Amino acid sequence: MDLRQLRYFVQIADAGNFSRAAEILRIAQPSLSQQIRNLEDELGVELLSRHARGAKLTELGQQFYEHARKILSGVERARDVIQSQATHPTGRISVGLPTSAARNLSLPLFRELAATQPNIVLHVVEAMSGYLDDFIQAGRLDVALLYDHRAFEHVAYTGMIAEDLMLFVPPGSALARRGSVPFAKIFDLPLVLPGRPHILRGVIERLAAKHDVAASALDCDSLPAIARLVSEEGHCTVMPNFAFLDELRRNDMVAVPIVDPTPSWRLSVVVSQRTMNPRGSEVVARALGDVIVKLVNAGTWKARLRNPVAA
Repeated sequence: MDLRQLRYFVQIADAGNFSRAAEILRIAQPSLSQQIRNLEDELGVELLSRHARGAKLTELGQQFYEHARKILSGVERARDVIQSQATHPTGRISVGLPTSAARNLSLPLFRELAATQPNIVLHVVEAMSGYLDDFIQAGRLDVALLYDHRAFEHVAYTGMIAEDLMLFVPPGSALARRGSVPFAKIFDLPLVLPGRPHILRGVIERLAAKHDVAASALDCDSLPAIARLVSEEGHCTVMPNFAFLDELRRNDMVAVPIVDPTPSWRLSVVVSQRTMNPRGSEVVARALGDVIVKLVNAGTWKARLRNPVAA
């Protein structure tokens, strides 16, 4: 007995005759009749009473008809559920966002998923990029946005953007009126940076070592605290432009390009291969990438797309 035989049987019962059922099913009537005979032989009972005007369910046939309808209905519901989840996956997806991006990326991401994947429950985890690297490798995150991430066996990644780092200074600073500042000169300033093992600190120190520059700075792992140290206490910091969009709009600080050389980093969307919800993680990662592309194309996120596409 198979589902095809059940569908054939139900169609004959609904149509009331073999010829009409054969037309609807688009098969030859002899083949249809043979399938029903095989079904009856397997069950050892007569399901349909044939007569000149067509076919009628026997008493046992009526009982079998009810069971067959339930089986076929259950199969249809199962198919609909699976196809629906393929189109609109469900579940809770944990997404790690680095502190420098979380402030201005979280809301657009929530909005994007609410509009396109309403069955996904998004859990955003904000942390320094180095910690997010460890979390995604350990399977504690499904998706993460990482700067210069380390290569791991259990993750897949898509390179998204390259982003220049800039010097942020108080609006009253003489540097605020400069068109640029040499990289070597930033360490002569009251500089505050995230401490090790933050990815940004590593980028700056490796670049300094490469150019024989002594890198020194005050350590601070709190982005809001860094913002206040710059705007209220006269310190300077190095960050991507995207980290301080609100402060720039309020003129609480000024971003000055760094040259000779310009420090930069790459940003990738990373998906854990240990996720318990691979389909949900896939669509969230794609949504995250779409949001990044839109922000870059709109000029909100000053960065270069690795693989430029239209938003």
